[in-house]
Amino acid sequence: MSELKQFKLPDVGEGLMEADIVKWLVQPGDKISTNQIIVEIETAKAVVELPSPYEGVVENLLVPEGATADVGTPIISVQVGDPGVRVPADAAPAAAAAPPGASAPVAAAAPPDASAPRAAATDDIAVPPAEGAVEPGIHGSPAPKEERQAVLVGYGVKLGATKRRARKPAGSSAADPASAASPASAASPASAASPASLAAGGAAGGARATVLAKPPVRKLAKDLGVDLAGLTGTGPSGSITRDDIQAAAAAGSPAGTAAPGAGAGAEAAEAAGPGQATAIRLASLPREERIAIRGVRKHTAAAMTASAFTAPHVTEFLQIDVTETIAATARLRSLPEFEGIRVSPLVLVAKALLVAAGRHPMVNSSWEEAAQEIVVKHYVNLGIAAATDRGLLVPNVKDAHALSLPGLARAIGELTETARAGKSTPADLRGGTVTITNVGVFGVDTGTPIITPGEAAILAFGQIKDAPWVVDGQLAVRKVCTLALSFDHRIIDGDLGSAVLRDVGAMLTDPLRMLAWS
Repeated sequence: MSELKQFKLPDVGEGLMEADIVKWLVQPGDKISTNQIIVEIETAKAVVELPSPYEGVVENLLVPEGATADVGTPIISVQVGDPGVRVPADAAPAAAAAPPGASAPVAAAAPPDASAPRAAATDDIAVPPAEGAVEPGIHGSPAPKEERQAVLVGYGVKLGATKRRARKPAGSSAADPASAASPASAASPASAASPASLAAGGAAGGARATVLAKPPVRKLAKDLGVDLAGLTGTGPSGSITRDDIQAAAAAGSPAGTAAPGAGAGAEAAEAAGPGQATAIRLASLPREERIAIRGVRKHTAAAMTASAFTAPHVTEFLQIDVTETIAATARLRSLPEFEGIRVSPLVLVAKALLVAAGRHPMVNSSWEEAAQEIVVKHYVNLGIAAATDRGLLVPNVKDAHALSLPGLARAIGELTETARAGKSTPADLRGGTVTITNVGVFGVDTGTPIITPGEAAILAFGQIKDAPWVVDGQLAVRKVCTLALSFDHRIIDGDLGSAVLRDVGAMLTDPLRMLAWS
């Protein structure tokens, strides 16, 4: 006897209400085991891999890649038990006649009001006994109706909040129950509801075409000027991959792939000067573009707004001579303790901030409004701001104050590599106490950084460049950079903020002070 189980999108421990489906690692018909990783989801903070709670055969992928699902929404259905016996066997003869592989795209694409295909996807589900076990995020049959959606975390799932991809227009084979019951028609490309046919059908019906692509792939396409709507995906379920984007960009100029009929404009741009080329390229683009606010961008916007309008910010600046820091970095690279470790000036900046936090503990504290208390932390979880394809992330090195210099360098390197690869976990992003942002990598001198919520200060480290500097009364060319320290003026007064910035600057001017003050 087999039973159709549905796995509902769980809260991954962050109290979040929704997530994007980044990549399915299984397809309908695949055999899966308990705890096998089946999908990658993107929350507002990180990309998370979800394991299967069941062992069985994948029946349907209920939410396609690239779509956003509320917590509590069924995302996959799995046949558990003996596949030879389904309960009830006569619940949906039309669905039983259709090959399993053909029903998956239809179920994923059909909206809640598509009664005929919806029946084929739901009538086949067995009703579990009342005493059946219920786990968080995991519920058995039957499939939820619009008036009944499970509440798992937070404020629960709003009625009607789940959005599905637009179905094919009436008259197509995928929407026809008769053709859905026919194995021949179900196996055909048209009835399989491929992304290409969905896009074509949506355009014919006056609806906006939808393209399957992960958020990082969409960003790459935007950066290279490639129009996703004009590409045929080679990824799972016809999704567009990075290779597809790069191949399209290599096949012609970015402007040439931006829109139909833009090839002539691209050729004219090549023949024109730089100014004319830019004008021609811009003329081939639409006047406006709308980008959905979701994932990391949505979380960052909320966090930065809350910080900017809650904590009164003060920013101080200090220009320093870091010639000795550059020399010390070069010497560290030659030591056997740092073999295989990437050593950059950022490591010594981090060490200087850790020492300064030990000398001035209030810089490593937080304001608790509800309790009307300042919480001084005698440990340092050092945040390192990282620009990634998903947006700004601030993972932190746990207990950085207790690490040796080689250990700190290794931890920073691993942390930033993980963040840029999109593999930071929610634990990596939680619990920071003070942050460094290295704006120098962008070729700018400094900025006025916004404090990470829950912290009291953030240090910006600008680019290092040759500049005239007075040394022992003589003008010389030295390695110079600018530091900026933003701090919460509710906690840190001007004299304390100045002392912290001055100490960091003094240690970077003469790295031996780190040993003296540690």
